[in-house]
Amino acid sequence: MKIDATNIEPNSQSGDRNAAPLRWFLRAVGGITLLAFAAAVMPEKWMIEIGEALGVDPFPAAPLTFYLARHLSALYGFVGIGLLVLANDLVRYRPLVKPLALGTIGFGLIQFVIDAMSGLPAWWTFGESISTLLGGCMIAWLNRHGGGRGARDHAV
Repeated sequence: MKIDATNIEPNSQSGDRNAAPLRWFLRAVGGITLLAFAAAVMPEKWMIEIGEALGVDPFPAAPLTFYLARHLSALYGFVGIGLLVLANDLVRYRPLVKPLALGTIGFGLIQFVIDAMSGLPAWWTFGESISTLLGGCMIAWLNRHGGGRGARDHAV
């Protein structure tokens, strides 16, 4: 198998120029989400202190709690990688944007239910779920109104 190293630039720079706002939004969210990798390896003491500083109930110092917190952080980090890959070649991955938007909106609704059931403060519940819902709506809006190739075919 021969690899053509002359054509390694992503298609997104040449094809779908009107999708730049969507591309930059996905890059921004993806880049910020990469920060979750730091929380995956954060010392337990810091997790406990951050929980106290946020005014939520004390962070339970139990192996399962740290396991879940670290795995969720790692998962968010990998979501960030996925967003960056998608944003880097929107021409190729444009059909995935609609399911991404719908999934993000659905995730925001699920976050609200989970946060409310967990007894988290209202500012946390509304802040997390509404920001996720708005993020999904923004992806859908930018996909629909971003113009370029495939925007009408793949719009939410």
